Amino acid sequence: MTLVDENKVIPVVPLRGGAVFPGVTTTISIGRPRSLAAAQAASQADGDIMILAQFNSEIDLPGEEELTPIGILATVRDVLRTSHLGVQMLVELRRRVQFDGLVDTNPYLTGTFSEIDDGSDAQADELMAEAIAYLEQYAETLGELNRQVLASLRSHETAGQLADYLAGILNIPFEIELDLLLSVHGVERLTIVRDFLEKELRIAEVRSKIQQEAQDGASQAQREFLLREQMKAIQKELGEDDANALGEFEEKIVAAEMPEDIERKAREELKRLERIGNHSAEASVIRTYLEWLVELPWSKTTEDNFELGQVREVLDSDHYGLDDVKDRIIEYVAVRKLAGKQMRGAIVNLNGPPGVGKTSIATSVAKAMGREMVRISLGGVRDEAEIRGHRRTYIGAMPGRIIRALRDVNSRNPVIVLDEIDKVGADWRGDPSSALLEVLDPEQNHSFTDHYMEVPFDLSQVIFITTSNQLATIPAPLLDRMESINMPGYIEDEKLAIAEGYLVKKQLDGHGITDVTIDFEHEAVQTIVRYYTREAGVRQLERNIGSIVRKLAVRVANGESGPFEVSSASIDEYLGPEKFSYGLAEEKDEIGVATGLAVSSFGGDILSIEVSLSEGTGKVQLTGSLGEVMQESAQAALTYARANARNLDLDPAIFDKTNIHVHVPAGATPKDGPSAGLALATAIISAFTRRPVRRDVAMTGEVTLRGKALQIGGLKSKTIAAHRAGIKVVLMPNDNAKDIPELPERIKDDLELICVSHLDDVLEIALLNANESSFGPSDDPDTGEEGVPIPPVPTGNGSNNRPMTASSQGN
Repeated sequence: MTLVDENKVIPVVPLRGGAVFPGVTTTISIGRPRSLAAAQAASQADGDIMILAQFNSEIDLPGEEELTPIGILATVRDVLRTSHLGVQMLVELRRRVQFDGLVDTNPYLTGTFSEIDDGSDAQADELMAEAIAYLEQYAETLGELNRQVLASLRSHETAGQLADYLAGILNIPFEIELDLLLSVHGVERLTIVRDFLEKELRIAEVRSKIQQEAQDGASQAQREFLLREQMKAIQKELGEDDANALGEFEEKIVAAEMPEDIERKAREELKRLERIGNHSAEASVIRTYLEWLVELPWSKTTEDNFELGQVREVLDSDHYGLDDVKDRIIEYVAVRKLAGKQMRGAIVNLNGPPGVGKTSIATSVAKAMGREMVRISLGGVRDEAEIRGHRRTYIGAMPGRIIRALRDVNSRNPVIVLDEIDKVGADWRGDPSSALLEVLDPEQNHSFTDHYMEVPFDLSQVIFITTSNQLATIPAPLLDRMESINMPGYIEDEKLAIAEGYLVKKQLDGHGITDVTIDFEHEAVQTIVRYYTREAGVRQLERNIGSIVRKLAVRVANGESGPFEVSSASIDEYLGPEKFSYGLAEEKDEIGVATGLAVSSFGGDILSIEVSLSEGTGKVQLTGSLGEVMQESAQAALTYARANARNLDLDPAIFDKTNIHVHVPAGATPKDGPSAGLALATAIISAFTRRPVRRDVAMTGEVTLRGKALQIGGLKSKTIAAHRAGIKVVLMPNDNAKDIPELPERIKDDLELICVSHLDDVLEIALLNANESSFGPSDDPDTGEEGVPIPPVPTGNGSNNRPMTASSQGN
């Protein structure tokens, strides 16, 4: 061993992320300028250099505290520059030394050292042999056995030398390298290396075993067989073998009480599952299919409640009015009581505006009959598979909503509510409404076949209740399969009864103040109905009541104990200023303004039709978002007026000198249909004859070129809207007289319902006598036109068609 003066200042090179050990000659990569300068300085001198390990590799210019207290004294043999490895320093690593400190840092690190007494290093033959044995096994396991390296292992005389040599050739983590570097006891170092080798050997053996097993199982069939056999052995030990799973399916098939042909198919699928094994890729598909088969309620039903009085009582307790729906359910229960299971399920469509209780009455039906209820929303559904399911060939296939609903309620005779059936769409994935044809057809649904199940299921005992806001968007074949019950909306008395009997209590319960005395006066509820809502249903009414209850809840939470009284005078304190006006549609009798009646998906409503005349060339302008049919009605009305100008005491030439503008307010709302024909004709004739239209009269009916009044639909909704608006007289076509008995009693009592057959009858009732004026500036300062004198209008035109009131029709 060549000694070096301990007081000698020599260059220092810090290493980042690793350490070196004495006893070998190796190359070290140099990257930092200071380290390169130190290596070159040592190479130009006597070659002595001290190599230290750096604790934190992130520091570029380490101080003494960042360097290990023990380093390696080495001799620089050469400094090499390569294109792909950079600067390499060839050094002979000689021995451990104690790092005493840095002397200078510029232009490179220099420091001093002191020798370490390594006298504790000794032979440990058994430990050395064990470490060599571990290394041989490790190298053999990795397939990297090098005889030359193994031979050189036995040339080391002490445990420390062997430990340093092994540390230099093994890929040891940096933390363990530091422990080895800082340890001056050879036996201790070799023990650390031996433990590391033992751990790595175990990991290598596991990896080798896995690779060997993977190679042994190269054949997929053999591999699956071995795994199945092993799995069977494991399941057998756990008592969970396939035989038990198959036996459970067998028991479930028997318990399901399927029809004979369906049970046969289930057993065939079970045999397939047993034949291909429970761990085949197809096995999971078969198993899922079998689970669906045995979980469907093939024979499970709920007992119907045949007590008609009790059924009616439940329906009345949940909903006010809606007698048509309730009567239909009572009829079904009565027939089912007499006919038994020969009676098929009802298929009923409830059509009406939002908020009238279509969906909630369906829930009450199930409750009254003692049946399970499930709701399926069809709004926006565009995929046929939502109804019929997907075929099993698709990944993730599952049954459609109908089968899933039956599985969920575990009964084959539930009440299924198909909500928003008028909003079903269609695209490239199919037409769900076509799939519903089989579901809602009593002649077909006894053998409804889902694409996934591929076996028929009997839906004939199911009560289907569909809801819609309008019938126009429901395909005709689908509508033909349903019994449609119209729910046009509530009159004021019904809304008051619903609010006082249901909504107020519901809101008090929902806001946790049922124990507080709150008195909603009848007049207060009436004020809310008249001045804060304008709807066919009661949703806005419920929201307004909820708003009042919330404000009362705040007062209760602040410590007030009540009692509270909600009066008509205090409504504006809770809800703000009135939002709607109540009373007649028009403030006064006006010329050229008639009140029509219309129906939309939100219920009935009134239409204020305005006609304005101006000097011109006979141009006709129609505004107010009118559809083609409504525009044609206006043209027909104008043609009638022109054709009968002399009967109306008008100069026919006036139509060629006058521009006509027909407008229906609420221009952002599209309007269409022929039922405004009478109102359009009345407004046009009023504008030309200067006879005001009675503001308390509303009318509905299609008009022909000959002035005949033709039948219209939606009379109940229209009369309810007229009643809501304060109209006193409603004119309707003769052909609609048959619909009068179906109107609510309050409507028939408060409104004068007059049936007419001709436009002349309408004009006689709706038009007032004309003032002495002419269509010109001399008598009508508002027009600013040079008009044509108009003679007095006679009270009739000699027609034999006389007005016919509801009473004259026997209603």
